[in-house]
Amino acid sequence: MENILRLNLSAKKWVKEKLPEKYKLLGGRGLSSRVIADEVPPTCDPLGKHNKLVITCGLLAGTSASSTNRVSVGAKSPLTGGIKESNGGGVTAYNMARLGYRALILEGRAFPGKPQIIVVDKDDVVFEDAGDLWGMGTFSAMEKLTRRFGEKASYTLIGPAGEMKMCLAGIAHTDMEGRPSRYSARGGLGAVMGGMGVKAIVIKGAPEPSLFYGKDEELWNDAFNRLGKSIQTQYVTGEMMPNYGTALTMEQMQGAGGLVVHNFRQGQLDDIDAFGGRKMREVILERGGEGSTSHACMPDCLIRCSNIFADKHGKEINSPMEYETLGFLGTNLLLLNLDDVNQLNHLCNEIGIDTMETGAVLAVAAEEGLIQFGNFQDMEKLLREIATSSPMGRLMGLGAASFAKAYGCARYAACKGQTIGAYDPRTIKVNGVTYLTSPMGGDHTAGNGMFLPIDHPNPEGKVEESVRCQTTPAWIDSLGLCLFIRAAHLADPSAICDAMKARYGGEWTQEDLNEIGRETLRAEISFNRKAGIPDVSFFPDFMLEEPLPPLNAVWEINEEELKNIWAPLFAADKNSDKG
Repeated sequence: MENILRLNLSAKKWVKEKLPEKYKLLGGRGLSSRVIADEVPPTCDPLGKHNKLVITCGLLAGTSASSTNRVSVGAKSPLTGGIKESNGGGVTAYNMARLGYRALILEGRAFPGKPQIIVVDKDDVVFEDAGDLWGMGTFSAMEKLTRRFGEKASYTLIGPAGEMKMCLAGIAHTDMEGRPSRYSARGGLGAVMGGMGVKAIVIKGAPEPSLFYGKDEELWNDAFNRLGKSIQTQYVTGEMMPNYGTALTMEQMQGAGGLVVHNFRQGQLDDIDAFGGRKMREVILERGGEGSTSHACMPDCLIRCSNIFADKHGKEINSPMEYETLGFLGTNLLLLNLDDVNQLNHLCNEIGIDTMETGAVLAVAAEEGLIQFGNFQDMEKLLREIATSSPMGRLMGLGAASFAKAYGCARYAACKGQTIGAYDPRTIKVNGVTYLTSPMGGDHTAGNGMFLPIDHPNPEGKVEESVRCQTTPAWIDSLGLCLFIRAAHLADPSAICDAMKARYGGEWTQEDLNEIGRETLRAEISFNRKAGIPDVSFFPDFMLEEPLPPLNAVWEINEEELKNIWAPLFAADKNSDKG
């Protein structure tokens, strides 16, 4: 895992580069953001020839250790105009690491009208014609790709939305059964891949002999045995996630009064028992067949927070159904039938689009009378417009903020051009600070404080708490870990430090991990500043003026409290330079 694979699409050439010394202890988000900051002009056109697409695995990827094989995709975002890392599950990172690659860097453009498939093997790369796949949905394309390259490879691909360079297009990664449904969804990075003329990246599976890369295999095994025990004994990772997945967050947000209902008009649903995570588990178990309440998105994951939702006949409709999708395609749109929401989720996966951004787009359409809240047929019909390249589909493909502006709609919730997470910031104020200040734009995964044992509606201390919350995922993503591992890490903080020692040598402390997070944030914030992206975004007026029922919470943290949020981060960097 000591190499970078650089792929020049214009020349159809590739080169294997030794990982530079300055990148030795960077992986995942830390590496993708650093490469973008080092190699991409901050003011370039995100869909132009100077942008790059960087696909990275984490520092701990490539073995059977649980929760270590998340993939990061980075680029300058066509949605936010700033730097972006979009995280996903699946098999991509595992296969990359097993072939010895820490990063794939895509640059240049395929010749117009000549889209490509990139096939990566241990000692070779082949650029193949993708003309027969261009225009196809992800599931349809996967049938052809699997027949062509086999079931053991991992596949990273885009749907029609990415081909048309739409700003809500994501990048799909295949799971262990070959579904193209594990998404690097946020930020419009599918448009970057489509603009490069790449339909799919095929990464061949590596031979099996050695599963450990590092310095101390005994310590590695001990560290992950301990971490595995923590995963299985903590409530979140050992009970909640394996049984309910992220869908149980519906009930938790209901209790907190911060659920997204009717385009951010309410913080609670009238009948959560008919639509929450418990109900979804009940339905999956009742129907049986191909449905499953627990499913791993990565090799050998012990948390198994994914799921498979089947229809009344036991036939699979969709996998997975996550909380954010239940929120944005469900309660947000007053669409409260689990079958309907799963159908829309599957359609989004086939088209290749972010379910959160799409749900926000559909909410704007409902606000403007183009469809009705709660009407599945209206929503499905309008959603299919995206794949047809119609004028309406093109407008929707710009994302919720731009779509709202096109219609003069003031009711949309986005920061730095990207729809915020399904945690209303008027109640969940740590997340509100994150939405406004993260270099990633309105992204809950950049610093989610929902599960902290704090008084969420109280504005006191939430700025400092958000900084801590933003630092943690920055280092977790850099190691390639699943964010849900946090509870297990807190139970045994030494396990991950020992895993880093086993892999890379030296002594590792929590402060060393935190510094990886801080270094990543510095690179991202610096890039955005050069790109003209302000440190602090803003909420739409309705967020500032409407109290959110039932708590009647309001947004109380003003810009003055936020404007210097990153000053200590850069001051610490200067102090460390002096030391």
